[in-house]
Amino acid sequence: MKNDHIELSKWLGKTEVICDVISQAPYAALSATLDRQGKLAEPGLSLPPLWHWLYFLPKHLQSEIGLDGHAKLGSFLPPVTLPRRMWAGGRFKFNAPVCIGDAVSRTSEIESITEKIGRTGSLIFVTVRHDIRISGSTEIALSEWHDIVYRDALKVNDTPTIPLAAPLSSAWERKWIPSEVLLFRYSALTFNGHRIHYDRSYVTQIEGYPGLIVHGPLIATLLVDLLRWNYPDAELISFEFKAIRPTFDLHHFFVCGEPLKDGKTIHLWAKDHEGYLTMDAIAEIK
Repeated sequence: MKNDHIELSKWLGKTEVICDVISQAPYAALSATLDRQGKLAEPGLSLPPLWHWLYFLPKHLQSEIGLDGHAKLGSFLPPVTLPRRMWAGGRFKFNAPVCIGDAVSRTSEIESITEKIGRTGSLIFVTVRHDIRISGSTEIALSEWHDIVYRDALKVNDTPTIPLAAPLSSAWERKWIPSEVLLFRYSALTFNGHRIHYDRSYVTQIEGYPGLIVHGPLIATLLVDLLRWNYPDAELISFEFKAIRPTFDLHHFFVCGEPLKDGKTIHLWAKDHEGYLTMDAIAEIK
């Protein structure tokens, strides 16, 4: 692993720039997927927080796709040899609205690569920073830090992580049924080929999970959507989330929220059907 780590350090500071247009169709499609009538996707309408994930989509050739459905590593992301990849969390700063019709650019940089030894073996954490600008502006409209974790293959003697209990009460709560269709639609909207979200034989037989895995970004989006339902006029300043344990399509799950006493900080979390914490998040509004 030491030699791998030295090699991976060459990816630190690597950058790429992608340009896109915030078009109407993805906005309308995710609105339908989340059962939101929503406003008409007219030019000038502000994109809801985290919906930028519908844009800047990867467009790798089919011949460049690896076994897990992701693009083979070593182009922008470092060529980590650990086989299991998950979205561990993210942090966001919202500085200016991104609107339907905007031409935008995203500058991405490999900000850190960290190797750790966990309970089940080697772990490598990669943090990518994304800065989104409206074309013609030097100001950053949105900054995102995307944390990716790579893990060893599942071993037969691995012991499951002791789950954490979610808070017993909340001001807001919504139940979601993670159907195969919901997962497929979100994978399609984000052009995400990762097989853990739609290929049941792959995720159970190769990666060793009991069912299809609900996308971490989808759960994060549902947390922010819960905030939007309850505070429709609030402006989100910052948001951060951490994935605690996978959510599977085998059972329903809940997204929950609780405003803190300052009135500007919202604790958001997701829990599974047994009441165990699966994602924890903090939002700051004004």
